[in-house]
Amino acid sequence: MRRETTVLAAEEEFFEKIWYERHLVLKYKIETGQTTCDPEIWKRAEANAARIREKYGEEELSPKSDFEWGMMNGKLSALRWVLGDEWDFLDT
Repeated sequence: MRRETTVLAAEEEFFEKIWYERHLVLKYKIETGQTTCDPEIWKRAEANAARIREKYGEEELSPKSDFEWGMMNGKLSALRWVLGDEWDFLDT
């Protein structure tokens, strides 16, 4: 069985990588005028995105295929289940 610290670290990694991809989608929608965001919230989001890029490197962030995106979400769901959340809890 894996140590709890290992499971928590993996959960954090998948949370951050999924959050980052969702951030890129929101960024596109803001840049194309499809939506807006409070400037202060967006400033913090951009800072968090920069931190995640620095931590993992851009080449390790965005999934290369729909299959990989599904695997990332499935892994996050499974890790959270092991940690006590309900199945399919994928909030980022």
